[in-house]
Amino acid sequence: MSDVRLLAVGQKMPDWIQAGCAEYLPRFRHQFRLLIEEIPASKKSGEIAQEEHAKRLFERLRPQDFLVVLDERGTQFSTTDLADQLTRWELSGRSLVFAIGGADGWDASIRSRADQTWSLSNLVFPHPLARVLVIEQLYRADSIRQGHPYHRS
Repeated sequence: MSDVRLLAVGQKMPDWIQAGCAEYLPRFRHQFRLLIEEIPASKKSGEIAQEEHAKRLFERLRPQDFLVVLDERGTQFSTTDLADQLTRWELSGRSLVFAIGGADGWDASIRSRADQTWSLSNLVFPHPLARVLVIEQLYRADSIRQGHPYHRS
């Protein structure tokens, strides 16, 4: 079993976000274990916040990490396509890292470093909600790969 990291800007999430994450995290048991690492949010906004978040993310990345950045300009996947994509990402042989930015999004340097950008939707979600959506979608994709009945479409 490998560890997959979710690096997310923000800490002290509302109780309902913590409950949503806590609902899904223990379910990962076959292919990987999903670990959440919080990146402290900048007290600034705009480009300054983006630069601070980029610096903090780069401090946690290793050269061999396969970085999937959540970004509204990224590729959208159907759930079954995400399951296939998750397998391809894992087959890269590199440590898989997902990154969710703050309210101001990611600095261009992060998008340049990304091996893949992933958009959850044409809609823009608040970063705490995106955290729950990413965790649930990764669980759903993994359940498809395992033949688990969680995904019933």
